[in-house]
Amino acid sequence: MLEQIYCVDDDVITLMLCKKVIQRADFAKEILTATNGEEAILFFKELAAQPAPSYPSLTFLDLNMPIMNGWEFLDQYLKSGYNETFPDAKFIVLSSTIDPQDVEKTKNYPMVVDFLSKPITKEMIEELKEKAHNKE
Repeated sequence: MLEQIYCVDDDVITLMLCKKVIQRADFAKEILTATNGEEAILFFKELAAQPAPSYPSLTFLDLNMPIMNGWEFLDQYLKSGYNETFPDAKFIVLSSTIDPQDVEKTKNYPMVVDFLSKPITKEMIEELKEKAHNKE
């Protein structure tokens, strides 16, 4: 079971569904949320300012959000050096887009480990648990 998961999505229904599915699958002890990329960047900025921060090992990130979308967030995350600050933080793009170019584009971001289509399901979480278990 992961210590912390972070869900970044502008849709409150999606955030609620994420929380429920993650809880039912016993995938994380704590589930944190943000409603746009700017909120998420500020969250990582605050964590980076702490001496020995505990940070989410996995973040589910939506692409299409107001204020700061998922791509802008990923660019800012890299530019700010958070990939080095939080070396074990992994991201999964969770999006309703089915554009193959979006899937291809995620390969430009070393911290993005997967691309899943909404809505998140218990089966998806079980598959992620299986992948994580096989890496150990």
